[in-house]
Amino acid sequence: MAILAVGSVAYDTVETAVERRERQLGGSASYFALAAAPLAPVRVVGAVGHDFRPADLELMASRGADLGGVVRLPGPTFHWSGRYHADLIERDTLATELGVFADFAPEIPSAWRDTPYLFLGNIHPALQAGVLAQLRRPRLVVTDTMNFWIQGARPDLERVLAGTDVLLVNDGEARLLSGRRGLADAAAVIRALGPARVVVKKGEHGALYFGPEGVLAVPALLLPQVVDPTGAGDAFAGGFLGSLAAAGADAASGDAPFRRAMLDGTVTASFCPEGFSVEGLLRADGPARARRLESLLAMMRP
Repeated sequence: MAILAVGSVAYDTVETAVERRERQLGGSASYFALAAAPLAPVRVVGAVGHDFRPADLELMASRGADLGGVVRLPGPTFHWSGRYHADLIERDTLATELGVFADFAPEIPSAWRDTPYLFLGNIHPALQAGVLAQLRRPRLVVTDTMNFWIQGARPDLERVLAGTDVLLVNDGEARLLSGRRGLADAAAVIRALGPARVVVKKGEHGALYFGPEGVLAVPALLLPQVVDPTGAGDAFAGGFLGSLAAAGADAASGDAPFRRAMLDGTVTASFCPEGFSVEGLLRADGPARARRLESLLAMMRP
């Protein structure tokens, strides 16, 4: 049960109170692929520039990501630069250089257009809609978005939501999209736009699942040290959809596989902040995931 992941393959420059890392591997599709690949085959569609290091592509491929949809274009790779505050929660964006991503129009290889699972990473909703139009109806579509698109491209976003099965947002995005303060009310408004299921990510406070059969609150795992939180949301998405693909779930499934996917997403995301870039995810092997799942379940038992 393969997953098609469409998003950015990028470089990030990240500064914390203790260290600065220049042009490290980042991007929504990169984090997603490395998080999901241990659970299900992942096919990546994205664009990189002339400056993208072959070793970074080799790393993703060695971990099971099929990069047949990643194209190298003339120009620089998409680059984001940010500085985290001392709490490693708040951050300031210092630069966003789109590079080749500015004119990128995802082209899905013909052999991939029957891929059963689709992750639409946080890109312009018009591009997300273009991807949906190229695929024959997938079993499950999971979409990510952000405040910028909610405010600046709402008509396009609503067209995408009409074809989305699960929407991933943080609590601020849920409130902005719905116009409601309470998250239960916000999820109900969003579900009326198309997605039968809404996942609200709350960072260090865990995540909430709103589905046809009820609500699930999952706490975040307590980490001894946080190094770099960048990419944790995309890592959650990778663990979440990877779990659903491994289970063969679809839009008509009951809530049970989605509730389990919330646990797998939380466990997977917990590795990401423990290192810069994708270093933490590279340590998320099967035994390590199993130990953290047991720790998470122990936190949730009465």
